[in-house]
Amino acid sequence: MLKQSLHQKLLQKLSPQQIQLMKLIQLPTQAFEERLKQEIEENPALDTGKEENDNFEDSYSNDTDYDDTGNEKIEAEDINIDEYLSDDEFPSYKMQSNNYSADDDEKHVPYAAGTSFHQSLKNQLNTFRIDDNERAIAEFLVGSIDDSGYIRRELLDLVDDLAFTQNIFTTEEEVKDILTKVVQKLDPIGVGALNLKDCLIIQLNSKPETKYRSLAIEILNESFDHFVKKHYQKLLEKFDLTEDELKEVISEISRLNPKPGSSYDGNNKIAEQIVPDFTIKITEGSLELTLNSRNAPELKVSREYNNMLKGYQDSKDKTKAQKDAVMFIKQKLDAAKWFIDAIKQRQQTLLITMNAIMQYQKEYFLTGDERKLKPMILKDIADDISMDVSTISRVANSKYVSTPYGTKLIKEFFSESMKNDQGEDVSTREIKKILETVITEENKKKPLTDEKLSKLLKEKGYPIARRTVAKYREQLDIPVARLRKEI
Repeated sequence: MLKQSLHQKLLQKLSPQQIQLMKLIQLPTQAFEERLKQEIEENPALDTGKEENDNFEDSYSNDTDYDDTGNEKIEAEDINIDEYLSDDEFPSYKMQSNNYSADDDEKHVPYAAGTSFHQSLKNQLNTFRIDDNERAIAEFLVGSIDDSGYIRRELLDLVDDLAFTQNIFTTEEEVKDILTKVVQKLDPIGVGALNLKDCLIIQLNSKPETKYRSLAIEILNESFDHFVKKHYQKLLEKFDLTEDELKEVISEISRLNPKPGSSYDGNNKIAEQIVPDFTIKITEGSLELTLNSRNAPELKVSREYNNMLKGYQDSKDKTKAQKDAVMFIKQKLDAAKWFIDAIKQRQQTLLITMNAIMQYQKEYFLTGDERKLKPMILKDIADDISMDVSTISRVANSKYVSTPYGTKLIKEFFSESMKNDQGEDVSTREIKKILETVITEENKKKPLTDEKLSKLLKEKGYPIARRTVAKYREQLDIPVARLRKEI
């Protein structure tokens, strides 16, 4: 039996404008510029340019009604053109968003065209006298080389792939022969190696014959694990070497390239550019913050769309086609005004948030000393400027600030706090900096273990456990003591 009942629910919904604003806030400068271009292409009611603006007779009503899907309700008979065409001048901050300095030039980084890494390797195969079958196998091997220059697959798997994908039936011995006599002879030297050991030995074999070159090949062939793990004492005993001789061997190997593919000059990869979203300068002892709006175009509502509305209002006989056109125009004008308003709010939110971060870490920005960084979490800034933590996270995520001490990732200024031996809260960044300094100054012949590093930090007033030291060391990308050892 069906029963009817009445339920009361309280739901929190975000308006389309709020969603649009949140998406804009989290975009870094380059992605924001792309978003601007996309919006200009999609919305003909948005214009861009630096020309002087005419006065638009326009006003905007915020009393817009929406249906359950968030789309605006429009009735052709109820279109009130006066809401868009009144005698009052529409406020300029609603009509235009100037996102650049008048002195800013549009800057583009040119990239030279070149041959790709794999294409270069295939072109070099033309210098070898090989038959069609061998060439096909060689090209397949070249295609199996990764960007670092290695073939990271078993030869037997390559033999199977040649049979199934290229219809070439061969043997593991033939593939290995072509690999060593053809592919591993290509430039840069070392490409086509199956592992690091082979890569280093291939490069050493291409060098002129010397005492230490031969010794380096012997050590890599017979005691590669000892060398990689820096068991220098075992190497000295096994090969009956002096410390000076082992130093020469290590120096010989250290000049080799463990990733030959990445050194290829012809790689036409576009390096990711870091464009700072903010700039902090020190002017007469005080901090000055500016928002970087390079390449952001000037936006304004289209004059043509405004004129179309005027023409509709002045016409005596309003056809259905005209009413449909006006509804379309009204939607595009609303979207344009929302977008311009969202850009303004984005700029204000970014500046307010970054200014709060700058003031919170004022001592660091004035001195550049990372030990001056105060413990700071997202909630500290959110409480300071009365915003939500998620908004602060969107501002800090993937955004950079240019400082007198280099370009920094904003989220790096956030860190948890720990108490020192005096009960004061200190930033984990400060402890990491001290840990890094201690490791830099250690005796490389007897590097400090995590346990000893923990004791040293306790002596300096930072009581942290050995496992915490290990965690911070890994975050700083510093290897364990055994791998820091030098002869």
